[in-house]
Amino acid sequence: MTLIKSISGIRGTIGGKPGDALTPTDIVKFTAAFGTLIKADKPKAKMVVGRDARMSGEMVNKLVIGTLQGLGIDVVDLGLSTTPTVEIAVTEEHADGGIILTASHNPKQWNALKLLNEQGEFISEETGKQVLALGEQDAFSFAEVDKLGTVTYRNDYIDIHISKILNLEGVDVEAIRAKKLKIAVDAVNSTGGIAVPKLLKALGVEEVVELYCTPDGKFPHNPEPLPEHLNEIATVVKRSGAHLGIVVDPDVDRLALVCEDGTLFGEEYTLVAVADYVLSYKPGNTVSNLSSTRALRDVTEKHGGTYAASAVGEVNVVSMMKQTNAVIGGEGNGGIIVPELHYGRDALAGIALFLSHYAKQGKLCSILRASYPDYFISKNKIELTPEINIDLLLKQVIDKYQKQPMNTIDGVKIEFDKEWVHLRRSNTEPIIRIYAESQSETTAQNLAEKLISDMKQFIKQS
Repeated sequence: MTLIKSISGIRGTIGGKPGDALTPTDIVKFTAAFGTLIKADKPKAKMVVGRDARMSGEMVNKLVIGTLQGLGIDVVDLGLSTTPTVEIAVTEEHADGGIILTASHNPKQWNALKLLNEQGEFISEETGKQVLALGEQDAFSFAEVDKLGTVTYRNDYIDIHISKILNLEGVDVEAIRAKKLKIAVDAVNSTGGIAVPKLLKALGVEEVVELYCTPDGKFPHNPEPLPEHLNEIATVVKRSGAHLGIVVDPDVDRLALVCEDGTLFGEEYTLVAVADYVLSYKPGNTVSNLSSTRALRDVTEKHGGTYAASAVGEVNVVSMMKQTNAVIGGEGNGGIIVPELHYGRDALAGIALFLSHYAKQGKLCSILRASYPDYFISKNKIELTPEINIDLLLKQVIDKYQKQPMNTIDGVKIEFDKEWVHLRRSNTEPIIRIYAESQSETTAQNLAEKLISDMKQFIKQS
């Protein structure tokens, strides 16, 4: 059993002993800690809660809402929802914060509390540390019976979210409708099964082929939208003659696409294609994290904009987007952030913008993908032992490659012309992750292996 307490939230597996897994005791404790922080110095506080469809969701939802009520906080319960929908609802409701009950791409035995501030954005590192400290100290006090919080139930926020997407600049319903599209959807039996078909109909898609769109939380395969988990949707797209396939993760903040011939568009290229389209009518800057493809930089510079890289993590991407006034950003895991809508990864917004781009291009999905620079990312890791001095190890790497362009805001990223390698320490495992990218798959792997060899040599010398 696993319980991971981090500055971005609390996640773990259901069942087991308190402190070892995400048990009812842990759910109440950390909900109370966050609620206590949110309502501090306020005569009355209000929070939004929503969840994905995983099997433990209803149980976790009851515990979270009851705890918030017990603190005297009024709750707006969205029920089955998506992460971006909850983010939008926080600002629409003028709430003081929000909690999303989702373990994102993790398997069915996982759940989590994702914590939002009053702007509907993930809490800062400083706030996260305060929540953890309050939770560990049991530093909270509950309200007397006359001051308990109330609960308001709302089931219309996905519709509100879709309405806002339809009003986005660049979303062209008429162009999409004119293409008479047939689209297959794999929503892994979570809330994307509610939201994505509804969005596609609103966008004028003529036929939707639904694959695993029943929101019962019974994930039919690993819910992370990686290539090895998309074989079935690729087969359905080809067999049904669909123009393309759409895949989302359980909380609908990541988007993967499948072309008409069953080939994968590539999660890294979801953001690249959407950014290419947005920059065509709204020139400006872009942001992704250090481990995302260089193709976004190429597309941005083609449109006369400036690309910036942030540390890994959505909160860091958002911070950099605000600093650079970026018009579009996100992460290479299929996460699209459209500031015009809200500062959060939003697969629904990504779908609407991609389909508008696709419809106006008049190309097959596979041909559209081929129009972008081809890069390959190799992902590796090196195991760490307690005696390894990681700071010294990374410093040795920096010293060896000091003549190369380098970024050290999150581990070490070294550039070699259009190739790069990024070394970063995992926050959850005793490993260093090694990402390398090149226009050749073999070169990317060789680059990663060279850095792994360097680090092993440094460790041996130490």
